[in-house]
Amino acid sequence: MSDGLDDSRVPHTPDQPQPLPAAGAERIGSLDFIRGIAVMGIVLANIAIFGQPITAAMWPGGFIGADNDPGGWLWIAQFVLIDGKMRGLFTLLFGAGVMLFMEKAWARGATRWLQARRLGWLLVFGLLHYFLLWQGDILTLYALCGLIVLACVRWDVQTQIVAALIVYVAGALLWTALFYYFYLLAETPFGENPMLAETRAEIMTAKTVPVADAATEAALMRDGSWSANVAHRLSEHRFGWLTVLWQVAWETIPLMLLGMALYRAGLFDGRMDPRKQWRWGWGGLLAGALATLSIALWVQAKGFTYFTTMFAFMGPSMLTRLPMILGLAALLALWAPGAKGWLGERIAAAGRMAFSNYLGTSFVMLFVFSGWALDLFGRLDRGQLYFVALLSWAVMLAWSRPWLARFRYGPLEWLWRCLTYGRLFPLCR
Repeated sequence: MSDGLDDSRVPHTPDQPQPLPAAGAERIGSLDFIRGIAVMGIVLANIAIFGQPITAAMWPGGFIGADNDPGGWLWIAQFVLIDGKMRGLFTLLFGAGVMLFMEKAWARGATRWLQARRLGWLLVFGLLHYFLLWQGDILTLYALCGLIVLACVRWDVQTQIVAALIVYVAGALLWTALFYYFYLLAETPFGENPMLAETRAEIMTAKTVPVADAATEAALMRDGSWSANVAHRLSEHRFGWLTVLWQVAWETIPLMLLGMALYRAGLFDGRMDPRKQWRWGWGGLLAGALATLSIALWVQAKGFTYFTTMFAFMGPSMLTRLPMILGLAALLALWAPGAKGWLGERIAAAGRMAFSNYLGTSFVMLFVFSGWALDLFGRLDRGQLYFVALLSWAVMLAWSRPWLARFRYGPLEWLWRCLTYGRLFPLCR
């Protein structure tokens, strides 16, 4: 579809990387490859929420039936390698994308209002996703946090890094203290103090409410219609996306700022010393993984109780996963230029279409798990859910590259671009 405009006169964005100078093209290719890894990893992180009640995302006891994970080793592997890391990597790249978009907008004489408009449309997409498809949406979070970090795009690199680390560490310490207090009240003799009885009752209610709501949602997924699920989200969770903002913004905003700073410092275009980048990449990844593993083994020793898993997810793992996220970004940025084979090209294509693949996954999973379609909700254990995630990877890798061979953008990337600029762009090559 075309409106007769000459696309060469239009500011190019991360959704449209050509034409660019050689260095810029390589930079965009690296971002696309890393984004492809992240969007595929997010499927693994989210698959339990797609196929089981939302409480099962953190707590093995939230599964309908047995999760068939003796010793919890699959939970441990996901907690150490996947949970929080793929979303963190994706958030880092989102911040880099905001900066890249602004550089190109400024070069064409545009202002931050263009980016604000772009994020406004992302918020619309996110709300539609949240209410119509899936409650685990992150697009609303990215849109709102993106508007906040937009005020910081002209800060120098050092200021962005320092501010990001201060906010991130402060948020991590706050949530660690809060959820450790919940754990002490609910699951240790500390909570048996008569003076804390009322507070302990409130904490236990904080468990029973989401567990009961998860049971309601499970019944709707298995026996209700699509419209009944939408009505439930509108009536019971209409402001849930704002709750997620409060819980996760402490991590999301700093990671976006770090993404901006690392992009400007040359992480994604080879301007950093590759030997140093390799060392701190592996150092961060391994140190963070070992620290996260120690948390996971503590949870295992405690029997994977509700408040230990909540504490692990919401508290100390926020600190231990930061070096893993930064280490992964550093290593993938080094490997991306050499990822030119069959698999590498398809991962990069999936990354160029990350927006379409992210929302498309939710659409497909709606049919896989809803009772009015394939009716698999609550019927698969953890290992079987991973198999479904791998099948979704295969779909992403199978369709993204052929689509981009015929079209300039992914379908939703094209729509988002048209809405941002208020004009139609040619879609076919």
